Amino acid sequence: MNLELFIAKRLITGKEHKISISAPIIKIAIAAIAIGVVMMLIAIATGVGLKNKIREKVSAFNGHIQISNYDNNTSEVSVSPISIHQDFYPEFKNVDGVRHVQAVATKGGIIRTEDTFEGMLAKGVGPDYDWSAFKEYLVEGRLPDYTGKLNDEVLISRMMANRLQLDVGDSFFSFFLKDGDASQIPNNRKFKIVGIYDSGFEEFDATYVFVDIRHIQRMNKWEDDQVGNFEVFLDDFDQLEEKSNEIYNNTLSSLDTQNIKTKYYRIFEWIGLFDFNIALIIGIMIIVGGINMITALLVLILERTQMIGILKALGSANWSIRKVFLYNAAYLIAIGLFWGNVIGLGVIFLQGKYRMFKFPNPEEYYIEYIPVHMDVPTVFLLNIGVMFLCLLMLLVPSYIITKITPVKAIQFE
Repeated sequence: MNLELFIAKRLITGKEHKISISAPIIKIAIAAIAIGVVMMLIAIATGVGLKNKIREKVSAFNGHIQISNYDNNTSEVSVSPISIHQDFYPEFKNVDGVRHVQAVATKGGIIRTEDTFEGMLAKGVGPDYDWSAFKEYLVEGRLPDYTGKLNDEVLISRMMANRLQLDVGDSFFSFFLKDGDASQIPNNRKFKIVGIYDSGFEEFDATYVFVDIRHIQRMNKWEDDQVGNFEVFLDDFDQLEEKSNEIYNNTLSSLDTQNIKTKYYRIFEWIGLFDFNIALIIGIMIIVGGINMITALLVLILERTQMIGILKALGSANWSIRKVFLYNAAYLIAIGLFWGNVIGLGVIFLQGKYRMFKFPNPEEYYIEYIPVHMDVPTVFLLNIGVMFLCLLMLLVPSYIITKITPVKAIQFE
């Protein structure tokens, strides 16, 4: 039988434990642990959720990795065409972890209506384009269908539609320069809006219009098997750097690869700060909870001074008595962890399902609501870490037991 655990259980379940002087202090310590766990869970869930959502939006418009020709073009416009007859298209068999490869092309143009005009970046896509991300962003109409013959269907952002005062079913004229030569009569195309999307990412929503890639091929006088670049999607974003190098080594020397972290380094530097914020909140909450538990432990020791003296008089070692109070403290921490998990995971579940809390300034975070993400391993590691660190902090104050002498302790009132 574990004597220390037995004594600790008796202390916890005894009636005098509930009416003792330490009872309100213990409740405060449990509440501090619970509130700390709630704050840590919410910080992790919102931080990781926001990171994942921003990553998804950037990759939806660009893929995780782009493969293009080497050129001096620093704009988004496709200049030098690439043949689709590549070893990695339509499936990248030489590199594991590649989910999808799609061919696209982009061309700058102007949308002209009777009342106004807007600059745009026409993104030409084909039947191989992955629309899965845009199903969530679609707010009106439907996604365009480019699997059949060449058509004039386009997907436009709500921001651009509002500026141009256009709606689903409306048509508009657009103009594109011929090979960047302003002296020539521009190409004129009439498009029909079949869908409106809203990603919340103003940088993309303000420019991107999705069109049939065959329009861009014809305007650029490319062959049917020529495209602007390839977009590669990975199974695991955390392997982005590794897979970028691997893909670069498995493509022709005339082709260049660029991942979205490099292309949009400012955005990813910003979301990289989320990890620091999460770690800071976790550290502060553990310290606050630990300090409250230290206070509760010292009060428990003071309240049980006579018991400590009796145990020492009966021959109990200092470490054995310290374990009694550490078991007691572990029980209190476990109660705090339980309620903290119930409340914290409950709030996260409700936010994920009903999106109750929204950003007051969504344009700064590229999303209207606060996204959340949580997994079982994270919850498990967080609870184990909180328990371990709090008990580690309690080892020092429990040392006071070694300074208590049996004679004085038994006489202590």
